[in-house]
Amino acid sequence: MNQIRHSSESGNPDLFFRWVPCVRGDDEQRARGYRRMMFTATLMLLGSGELGREFTIAAKRLGCRIVACDRYANAPAMQMADTFEVFPMLDGKALRAAVEKHKPDVIIPEIEAIDTATLAELENEGWRVAPSAKAVRLTMNRDGIRDFAASELGLVTSKYRFAESRDEAIAAAREVGLPCVIKPVMSSSGKGQTTAKTEEEVGAAWDYAVEKMRGDRPRVIVEEFIQFDSEITMLTVATKDGILFCPPVGHRQDLGDYRESWQPAALSEGALFSARNQARKVVTALGGHGIFGVEFFIRGEQAIFSELSPRPHDTGMVTLISQFPNEFELHLRAVLGLPIPSIELIGPSASAVILADRESDDFGFEGVAEALARGAPGYPVDLRIFAKPNTLANRRMGVALARGESAEDAVARAKSAAGRVQIRYSK
Repeated sequence: MNQIRHSSESGNPDLFFRWVPCVRGDDEQRARGYRRMMFTATLMLLGSGELGREFTIAAKRLGCRIVACDRYANAPAMQMADTFEVFPMLDGKALRAAVEKHKPDVIIPEIEAIDTATLAELENEGWRVAPSAKAVRLTMNRDGIRDFAASELGLVTSKYRFAESRDEAIAAAREVGLPCVIKPVMSSSGKGQTTAKTEEEVGAAWDYAVEKMRGDRPRVIVEEFIQFDSEITMLTVATKDGILFCPPVGHRQDLGDYRESWQPAALSEGALFSARNQARKVVTALGGHGIFGVEFFIRGEQAIFSELSPRPHDTGMVTLISQFPNEFELHLRAVLGLPIPSIELIGPSASAVILADRESDDFGFEGVAEALARGAPGYPVDLRIFAKPNTLANRRMGVALARGESAEDAVARAKSAAGRVQIRYSK
């Protein structure tokens, strides 16, 4: 994990963090041993990135045993988990083997790229999937959730078409109009997304979407470019006692991925009612218990449905400083059927991402102390460094969190803190 080096002379931590591989194998787990009665529940994470890491921290505080799974070792959540498995989530046989080996009380997907057919089979056999295998299947690809939301539920969406070739993408753009947005139906963190203003750009956008897509299905969604006032995430919690909402989270995106988020987002009563009403409708239809990140474009008094994630949302990392319980604690409580008496906003808050600019597996962090010093009495600043084993261009390696006098002040403070954390590469 990323560790602080201490000076034997001063006793003070260095300001340079160095990646040190830390793989804990099953042999060690068996040697240590455990009794199921020690734990309140055994939870299996499918996907072990930064969101899974924060969920694991929340779950360990309530005495859960965590089995973290991902396609690569040393994933952020694995470093916090009781044990782990490394396999591609799209490998149904490996997924089933892991479930039958560890016998989790709940299977909790954290990414989109999962063998949903196997997940549905497991659920039908009695294994519990949170929030539900249906929710995971429909949201794995943008075509599934968009058709479900627009055609079956009648939610307000942009005009859209699907395309499975370059020519089909150009034809779809003519139907929805230019400019338009082209995205792979399966990708993560905005990868492969482009706004095209001409037919020539649509063809290039198709090529880029196919290059960055996940899975083996070359298919894109071509959707109308919405002139919107703002973008929000409505964190919606489905519990055994009903639907709860967090204050709306505003966010800014660049290259299809979020850069800053803030809470509360300023919305009119009409827009807030529209967003909550549509979020309630789609979350209820998907079924199960847990938190859902429902994204909307806001235009005047109208909320226009964009996307949905049946899990904690990256823009919701702001809740680590803005509210109690945070989105990870809410997801855990909802999944385990624990009470949520209230969701309390502490104050205007923001998050800002810390990005890498190149590929490397030999790197460290500087500026942590300077970043934390951006806090002030009543307006704290905090950091989350995700301890990913390698960097990639534009890969999210951490996030700065801040509270402020207003959402705008919190965003400025969070961006200032994030800007002070520097990734240093050895080669």
